[in-house]
Amino acid sequence: MKILRERLSYVKKDVEDGSITVMIIGLGSVGTYLLDYLVSRNDEAVKVVVVGRNYEKMEKNVNIVRVASLIRELNRTPVVIDAGVDLEDIGSIRDALIRHKPDFIVNSSRAYPGLKYGSISWANVRAYGIWTPLAIRFTKNIMEACELADTNAVVINTSYSDAVIPWLRSAGKAYPDFGSGNLNHLIPRIRFAVADILGVNDYWNVGVMFAAGHFHDVCISKEGQTEGVELPLRVYYKGEEKKISQEEIFIRCSIPMPVDAQRNMMNASSNYRIIDAVIRAMRTKEDQRFFSPGVFGNIGGYPVMVGCKDGVFDAWIDESVFDLESMIKANRESMALDGIEDVSGGVLVYTDHLIEKAEKAFGVRLPKRVAFDDIDETARFIIEKIITPQLA
Repeated sequence: MKILRERLSYVKKDVEDGSITVMIIGLGSVGTYLLDYLVSRNDEAVKVVVVGRNYEKMEKNVNIVRVASLIRELNRTPVVIDAGVDLEDIGSIRDALIRHKPDFIVNSSRAYPGLKYGSISWANVRAYGIWTPLAIRFTKNIMEACELADTNAVVINTSYSDAVIPWLRSAGKAYPDFGSGNLNHLIPRIRFAVADILGVNDYWNVGVMFAAGHFHDVCISKEGQTEGVELPLRVYYKGEEKKISQEEIFIRCSIPMPVDAQRNMMNASSNYRIIDAVIRAMRTKEDQRFFSPGVFGNIGGYPVMVGCKDGVFDAWIDESVFDLESMIKANRESMALDGIEDVSGGVLVYTDHLIEKAEKAFGVRLPKRVAFDDIDETARFIIEKIITPQLA
């Protein structure tokens, strides 16, 4: 694949020409929420292509979104359904990319649909990293198809990008540019918490600089604490830094949330924010910041800027507050708590602690190391030996 900077130049031209195509791969709850948000932009320049295998299911989801948005008089976005895509078949994905020439590709597919993996793992092993082979299974096929199609699109991944994108990059494979979800779910909680502490109502004027891996998204959101890890966090109100302890902020981040598919409103919103930030930066010529797990193949989550750099439109990790080395260190600590010891040389390494907890909870022993070529086999093992018995 072309480097991101080069692909962004093609996307920028389409944005300027008023012809933007967003492809959503997999129209489950994340994809359907995202479709709703995109259609509600009321942006005639945007076309959405939804791809998958089940035309009837996709048609129903598309129709409810189109009708509901038109009730609100917010529907100027054409939606195309392409049911000729099997995520097990790299060639069919490649052909869809060639047919539609998207500017943005959002992978919202899941190897085991309809299940929130955390509903099994958090209570039993207190970690999410166990599911990484499932999260990467279709992503690797999509990225291989992107390379074969020589796409010019910006690619966004929705499933456990903290480890999935680094795994692909470390294996020398094409990898998504950005990840959605995870870290993004925590940033708004921090903004609400800071506004509450300061006694102000305009929480939109609260700024946050933060980096953390998936474990802390879950742990802080559920329990309001960090397991003793000091995370890179600074907060601002109307541009002025506020000295508030992490403990005071994080304890207020634990707020009740649904545990079913409604939670995917947040992941879909994260996808939307990335797409919107790129388009907005191109249209307004003003840099935009968002937060992304796995960005550029780095483990964990980081603040990201998109905009003009050295005279060229580009994207980069924002080191204006924290240097990359300190953010990587914090992210590695966070990911170790999530069961991921390392991702390097195309190999995912589970922590010994996770392996022991999984054996105690599920009666099966995970491999210490999962090579890239063993992803499908390990994913099947996890489904058959862990997920299926838990759902029986």
